[in-house]
Amino acid sequence: MLAVNKADSPKQELNVYEFYNLGLGEPFPISAANHLGIGDLLDAVVAKFPTNKAGLFDNDEDQIKVALIGRPNVGKSSIFNTLVGQERSIVSDVAGTTRDAIDTPVVRNGQKYLFIDTAGMRRKGKIDEPIEKYSIIRSLRAVDRSDVVLMVIDAVDGVTEQDKKIAGYAHEAGKGIVIVVNKWDIYEKDENSTLRYTENLRKELIFMQYAPVVFVSALTKQRIHRLPEVINYVAEQNAMRVATSVLNQVIADAVAVNPPPTDKGQRLKILYATQVKIKPPTFVIFVNEPEIMHFSYQRYLENKLREAFGFEGTPLTMIIRGKKEDE
Repeated sequence: MLAVNKADSPKQELNVYEFYNLGLGEPFPISAANHLGIGDLLDAVVAKFPTNKAGLFDNDEDQIKVALIGRPNVGKSSIFNTLVGQERSIVSDVAGTTRDAIDTPVVRNGQKYLFIDTAGMRRKGKIDEPIEKYSIIRSLRAVDRSDVVLMVIDAVDGVTEQDKKIAGYAHEAGKGIVIVVNKWDIYEKDENSTLRYTENLRKELIFMQYAPVVFVSALTKQRIHRLPEVINYVAEQNAMRVATSVLNQVIADAVAVNPPPTDKGQRLKILYATQVKIKPPTFVIFVNEPEIMHFSYQRYLENKLREAFGFEGTPLTMIIRGKKEDE
């Protein structure tokens, strides 16, 4: 599009036609100072947008929406640029360079993705600019509309309290989660470093035992090529649906191995279970007395479901209902 600026008067607009000689098509007279002609130019630009036959920006079910989240300066934008194959986000050592969520559609091996780079989220006490508050709101919204979240952690700093809060938001939102440990190239390692680091991650993020861990280096591009494969797998797990008959068989086997607890002489009876939702997988379990269901037994059932079906990388939701309650 050819825009000719400083056309502040009708006389100057007439002079615009000499710009046809450039061979760039119709010139659009505008005035940036006086905001003249901007609307016409914008309409012409929008008319040139592709018809989107590939459906990359549509909410189609084949597209996996992936949000990169974490604290400032942990390498989210560098990883994002490598995944999308171009410098879409500004990379800087200055924390807080990324202010807004940046969406980029990508097709890899026939799979459509929408990668979303987000602003780093600092503690509330350190947020003193209105624009940063807006950036964090946009980051949280990016989590809400994603299918899979890449939780990026600085290998040198380890898991901080802020990391736990950020990861906890994604967990509560029911998103598929991959823990990405960045800057692994500068971490002092020995032959057991990966195992020890993973064990420590599990202790710090006790509520996220299900999430796979990938050790990468945004600087050297080490293992970043593995992320799309892990993303695909976690997205499948998050959208998995289990047949009701198979589900009840697994529950029955679990009850046979470890019977439900009793309370004041009354034993909990599990009557029936069904899956009612995906993203995340959500199960309704009908029992005789819901108040007897202890969280530890509920966790036992969850572990049995994971043993049977996997559900790696996704939280599970269990809803306990009495036999007289409507479904």
